Amino acid sequence: MAGEGSARDQISALIFRYAERIDAGDFDALGELFRHARYGAGDGPLALSGDQVARINRELVILYEDGTPRTRHVTTNLVIEVDEASGTAAARSTYVVFQQAPGRPLEPIVSGRYHDRFERADGRWRFAERRIHVDLVGDLSRHLRALPREVR
Repeated sequence: MAGEGSARDQISALIFRYAERIDAGDFDALGELFRHARYGAGDGPLALSGDQVARINRELVILYEDGTPRTRHVTTNLVIEVDEASGTAAARSTYVVFQQAPGRPLEPIVSGRYHDRFERADGRWRFAERRIHVDLVGDLSRHLRALPREVR
C-alpha cells in the first residue's frame, strides 16, 4: 500500500476490504486485517487479536452452500481524520448488513457504527483498533449461530 494513494484512500480501502472479506466468508483474511490491532464490540474491552477475530467469526457466522454468509456489508458516512505527523488516524462510519438467506428475501439484518483507529508502519496504513457498535437489529437467526451479548 505504500505509495498507493493518499492516507485517506489507503484507510478507506482497509475499511472496505473488511466488508469484502467478511461477505466472502474469508475469515482468515479478515483476521489478518487485525493482526496488529485490537478489536471489540461496544464500549467493552478491546482484547481480540487477528487470530481470535478469525476464530470467532468461524464459530458464530453461518456459511451457506456457496461458502459465504450471503451478506453484503454496506459501509457509508465515512469520516477520516489523519494526523500525518504522528502516523495515526481515526475514522467513523456507518454500516448496514443485508442478507439473502435461502428461501428468504433480501433484507437488512443489522446496522450500526464502526469506530476505527489506524497507524502507519513501514509506510503502510493498518488497523490499530476497531470498535463495532450495534444500533438497530433485525432477524439475525440466519446469520449468527449465537447472538453476541451486545445485541441480545
